[in-house]
Amino acid sequence: MTKSMTEGKPLPLILQFAVPLLIGNLLQQTYNIIDAAIVGRILGADALAGVGASSSVQFLVLGFCIGVCCGFGIPVARSFGAQDYEQMRRDIFHGMALTAMFAAVLTVLCVWLCPQILQMLSTPEDIYENAYQYLVILFLGIPFNLLYNLLSGIFRSVGDSRTPFLFLAFSTVLNIGLDLFCILVLSLGCAGAALATVISQAVSGILCYLYMRKKMPILRLTRQECRLDGHTVKIMLAMGLPMGLQYSITAIGSMVMQSANNGLGSVYVSGFTAGMRIKQFAMCPFDALATGVSVFCSQNLGAGRILRIKTGIRQGTLVGILYGVFAGLALILFGRTLSLLFVSGENVAILDASAKYLRCLGYFYWSLGILNVCRMCTQGLGFSGRVVFAGLMEMAARIGVSLFLVPMFGFTAICFADQSAWLAACLYIVPTCLHCIRICEKRIKER
Repeated sequence: MTKSMTEGKPLPLILQFAVPLLIGNLLQQTYNIIDAAIVGRILGADALAGVGASSSVQFLVLGFCIGVCCGFGIPVARSFGAQDYEQMRRDIFHGMALTAMFAAVLTVLCVWLCPQILQMLSTPEDIYENAYQYLVILFLGIPFNLLYNLLSGIFRSVGDSRTPFLFLAFSTVLNIGLDLFCILVLSLGCAGAALATVISQAVSGILCYLYMRKKMPILRLTRQECRLDGHTVKIMLAMGLPMGLQYSITAIGSMVMQSANNGLGSVYVSGFTAGMRIKQFAMCPFDALATGVSVFCSQNLGAGRILRIKTGIRQGTLVGILYGVFAGLALILFGRTLSLLFVSGENVAILDASAKYLRCLGYFYWSLGILNVCRMCTQGLGFSGRVVFAGLMEMAARIGVSLFLVPMFGFTAICFADQSAWLAACLYIVPTCLHCIRICEKRIKER
């Protein structure tokens, strides 16, 4: 099931790798949309607001988990590209050990601080209980989230994007079924929606681990390879922590924006939640494409093929921009119609807010094609630390809009906060990516 990306035409290889990722991401976001639709349609607008009131915190914590796991996959991909399979398995073991440590620390801290987090977000009193139940259960499921993301990252590092997609597809179907069972049959409300998510993630992660042990001998660890050493720990942390922090730093800006939006009232919280679900769905191709280009760069860096890296980044960025233009037009023209998935037509104010948010996003959606590809490629080339500054740029832009413009322009400012963050990050990450390519080229020539 492994696949080397060091031979063949770059773009077809990247797209072939990205397609299962895209379908998997779409399935995941389809679940998120169905989850929000079930909550909003069955439990009402207040329940939908309760689920969405902490979305920035979910991104902060779960984004850190995803980032760390993706970072741990970079040394694995590099060793695989260099055909150093013994070192690759040592990297896998160290990734597993460090992930277990992060799982324990994050779960305890997040559950303990959950009430303070919701208070910091200015969560309205009428939706506080729903928001707390939903968030604390998601935090309890952090170990399962980390397990799945680590193993899927390892599969992708060795060129296998199909296996994690299959388990994600199964998990998504299971999640929808459990959602309906927990909400309609057990009457657990928002807590039921969170419980369904955690159970499905646990099943998916366990199945990934069993599959790796039984069906992928190249990834099967030996006793000699299961020994911690300081040098490898430093390498793994140097890749994983900056990527996790990049996600989290970006999320801090989103938290400030979320808090500012929560202060505008539950109507805007519901409208923002509905619009955000649609935005996340439309972002799936960006994420899949950027991940494909990143793995392509990591493997070819290990093989010392800098010209292929340049070609892959250039072609990947162009595809990202073209998709961004298409998706942006769809958000502008059909945002209100899509919002009806979550909110009934009688909630005119909520629909107006969601449609306005999506329309404003659509004007600048193309910039995500540049940002995601260049950011992920910089990480894939081993410069995770430099990407953190892109997250700082995003955070500063969102905080600036939230603190200075929301008091003057209200929800209109919220509608342009993301775009300001994307453009600010692009100004930094594009020249940084080009500089990192030149550094890699120099290192390869000196070998």
